[in-house]
Amino acid sequence: MPLPQLIIHRRDRRNRALITLAGEIDLDSAPLVHTALALCLRDGIRTVDVDLTSVPFCDCSGLNAFLDAAQKTAEAGGTLRLHHPPPILGLILDLTGSGFLLLGPPPGQPAPPLGDVPAPTTAAPPHWPVPLGSVLSGDAR
Repeated sequence: MPLPQLIIHRRDRRNRALITLAGEIDLDSAPLVHTALALCLRDGIRTVDVDLTSVPFCDCSGLNAFLDAAQKTAEAGGTLRLHHPPPILGLILDLTGSGFLLLGPPPGQPAPPLGDVPAPTTAAPPHWPVPLGSVLSGDAR
């Protein structure tokens, strides 16, 4: 099995790190992201900026790695922010309502309190919501 094609570069300045990722983040490479971000905390880094400019694709496993790292960083009194996410990750962040956790609040707005997750801003397809009974009985339209 070939190794995941993801390049991770870390640059530290005191208790701040810039993680630059290049390549795709998926089920195979997400553990590398998770490890790189965990090492920042282990090394005393409390502010982590992740540059995704050279990441053309990031799926839900990558999002999970970022959310886990953001939570652990916040518990340690720090912050983790994503910069320049690829369009697919932006869509996933929007659909899950978790963008404020990783991108920060929109300019001029405070972050909502934890547990008060905003509703996604994209409209649902016109046929949704399908009643749960329809889905369970196989009558989804």
